[in-house]
Amino acid sequence: MNLTELYNNLYKRSIDDIRNGNNTIDRLIDDKNDKRRGLTVLIRPNDNIQEAIARFQHKLMLIDQEQYYQPLPDMHVTVLSIISCYDDFDLGQIDPSKYIRLLEESASNITDMDLQFQGVSASPEAVMIQGFPLNEGLEQLRDQLRENFKVSALQQTIDQRYRLTTAHITAVRFREQIKTPEMFVERLENYRDADFGSFKAKEIELVYNDWYQKKHIVKTLHKISLQ
Repeated sequence: MNLTELYNNLYKRSIDDIRNGNNTIDRLIDDKNDKRRGLTVLIRPNDNIQEAIARFQHKLMLIDQEQYYQPLPDMHVTVLSIISCYDDFDLGQIDPSKYIRLLEESASNITDMDLQFQGVSASPEAVMIQGFPLNEGLEQLRDQLRENFKVSALQQTIDQRYRLTTAHITAVRFREQIKTPEMFVERLENYRDADFGSFKAKEIELVYNDWYQKKHIVKTLHKISLQ
């Protein structure tokens, strides 16, 4: 299944529930006692794409401002979740330098990572900007990380929840029932094929993070520049 089909299937499975007001509420978004932490390799979109997503978010806010709209500094594409967030994981349980070395080794032959963001998809919990790799860089890095971690003794949970194949950016998470779901879905339909732009990734980041990649919690452990 290609990415277009995957995004389409996800949208089709979810949109009726959203339209009928049966969106899934994430009750931990505002929970200050949420101690779920993990380790993630990610890339961040450039300013133009962030601004395009922010304009889309604003259109949704006019309909329902109570949802959680991902702040611009928190926007990201997950390359790979190395350690999926779980309660009370902290950096004292691992040696970050070993993870940094493995990331550097995995990324040593990656030079180009270009992505295009076109259209929106949705799950019962969230609205996403559809991302499409324009070359093999992202998948090559994912495969190299999988291979290198598989033969290492480092703590990791790669692909335990599901095998990551998308390149989306989460734009909205539902923290309340949608007040006017039919209007909300109509706005999503208007942006179903919208062009949010493309960019060439300049950096790969290894971060210690919470579930939502909130800036005040995230610790950047290492950055690798792409030439």
